[in-house]
Amino acid sequence: MPDADRCPRCGQPNSCAQASREQPVQDCWCFHTPIKQSALDELPAELRDQTCLCPNCARALSDTSH
Repeated sequence: MPDADRCPRCGQPNSCAQASREQPVQDCWCFHTPIKQSALDELPAELRDQTCLCPNCARALSDTSH
């Protein structure tokens, strides 16, 4: 199982409020950053929907063409 505190793309800390299992569900930067599905699909299958990307990777993969 991947480390919930690390980005599955680059391995850096993901700064996700959801990663802490000690805290209840709360708002997080990742709730408000759109990511292209095609970018997420590039992750290995075993890492998808397991951990949050870090803010840097999320910004790099966000869809800015709206």
